[in-house]
Amino acid sequence: MKKIKKRSECPISSFLDILGDKWSMLIIRDLMFSKQCTYGDFIKSDEKIATNILASRLQMLEEEGIIIKSEHPQSKAKVLYKLSQKGIDIFPIMVEINLWADKYLQLSDERKLIIEEIKKNKNAFVKKVMEEMES
Repeated sequence: MKKIKKRSECPISSFLDILGDKWSMLIIRDLMFSKQCTYGDFIKSDEKIATNILASRLQMLEEEGIIIKSEHPQSKAKVLYKLSQKGIDIFPIMVEINLWADKYLQLSDERKLIIEEIKKNKNAFVKKVMEEMES
């Protein structure tokens, strides 16, 4: 497994070395909502990721142990991607990003409903969603 070269021992810098590009967290987001995706599912995302960038990011996330690639049960030509435990453990960070966005950005009504649920009991929300992703 090829490891990304770290710029420093700072945890924030190390996190950004792995996930600081503009696509990796969106791939992780899609897997958190869908549990598993094919390459084609990612291509259909609203952000319109280029195929070469997607292939590169999927490979890097797999090499870093954040996602797992497996055979598709209905098609030998497709593979499924899902989050590893390491990837699932990013979920609390995603929750905090959403809370920050609620404070400073214009959000969709759908996103606001999710944030209201988070605000009711953040710890319970995180625990529930992480348990669902692990099953």
